[in-house]
Amino acid sequence: MRGWRDIYVEDIAFPGKNSMSTGPFGSSISAKYFVIGGVPVIRGGNLSVEIGKRLNDNGLVFVSNKKAEEFTRSIVGFGDIVFTCWGTINQVGLIDHRAKFEKYVISNKQMKLTPDPKKADFLFLYYLFSGPEKQQEIIGNSIGAAVPGFNLGQLKKMTLHLPPLEEQKSIASVLSSLDDKIDLLHRQNKTLEAMAETLFRQWFVEEADDRWEIKALDEIAVVQNGYAFSSKDYVNYESNELEVFKMGHIQKGGGLRADPKKDFVPREVRLRNWILKKNDIVMAMTDMKDNVVILGVPAIIDQSDKYVLNQRVARIYLRSNEFLINNYLLYIQLKDPEFIANLQSQANSGVQVNLSTTAIKECKILIPPSEVQEKKGVMISQLYNKKEINSCQIKTLESLRDNLLPKLMSGEVRVSA
Repeated sequence: MRGWRDIYVEDIAFPGKNSMSTGPFGSSISAKYFVIGGVPVIRGGNLSVEIGKRLNDNGLVFVSNKKAEEFTRSIVGFGDIVFTCWGTINQVGLIDHRAKFEKYVISNKQMKLTPDPKKADFLFLYYLFSGPEKQQEIIGNSIGAAVPGFNLGQLKKMTLHLPPLEEQKSIASVLSSLDDKIDLLHRQNKTLEAMAETLFRQWFVEEADDRWEIKALDEIAVVQNGYAFSSKDYVNYESNELEVFKMGHIQKGGGLRADPKKDFVPREVRLRNWILKKNDIVMAMTDMKDNVVILGVPAIIDQSDKYVLNQRVARIYLRSNEFLINNYLLYIQLKDPEFIANLQSQANSGVQVNLSTTAIKECKILIPPSEVQEKKGVMISQLYNKKEINSCQIKTLESLRDNLLPKLMSGEVRVSA
């Protein structure tokens, strides 16, 4: 293809010794240096393997401005690309206009690339490294046994197949426009859910009558543990397979996400009782690693007949509409931070913290009178229905982006500069 060329990553780096570098030594940026505010530190949990998730600004820790001055080579800002070099090595991040801060420090398990804008577009490079070809290349060349590694020397010598700069910008613009629409819909969904929670709190908590019923969850809903899969149960994906729903699908703040470690199993009669349905509520019964606390955090399923429930995730659904008119009125209660904190207090305190199905079944649920639910719960249902429509649009746009990305990066589909 005319104008396309192969070039090493190190050859498109911005001139200067710090344009490609790693984070500080671990002892130099350990937890004892963390402060309330200052310069944020990018750690593994702030990056993602999901395309479009350029940087997660939630859960950031900080070092003082004075401490950050010791890490000149590890400072990143607008246009810098960040990689994980130990652990989930195919994570790629980008500092751009969406970032909350002007500068960050990368941790000891990260490395950075500052591209030369005269040679490569940073947004194009982000999509290139996030695409399937480079993702597979990074994983395939990992070093280390127990913990995968991907080092700075390997990054420098990776070969990139680059179109002319203006075409890079055009390709990035197409992909970014899709991501911008996806991001807008995600933000709309957060607003819709916040509105539903606010209305619930006003109508069913602040205006609650002391005579309203409170029942144990087990009286109104089924609480079911997942199926105990083993690695030998997993198969390669085909169109009719079920994805195993695991704790990795549940976000820290509630809601669903794509699990980067997808596992699939065949559709079999033995699994029929664990296949999730739309509007089923799922809840993590064990905390994840990497200090991400999701114990007791619920999410609500947005598609039927796609997932099969894995062990240590609870499935919760109403026995009937006798007490609550729909799962949304139950979900909002389960999602309340005070409710989650109280549920977490019921967990054991072993090496791995676990919730029992008994603890979940015994938690208390408010039951407003049916006439109040019918009168005021309809608007809450409408908000969630709009959220589901947005979620369907998100999946369509994500599929379009994911199908386009490798074709654009290979030149199979061209974009006019």
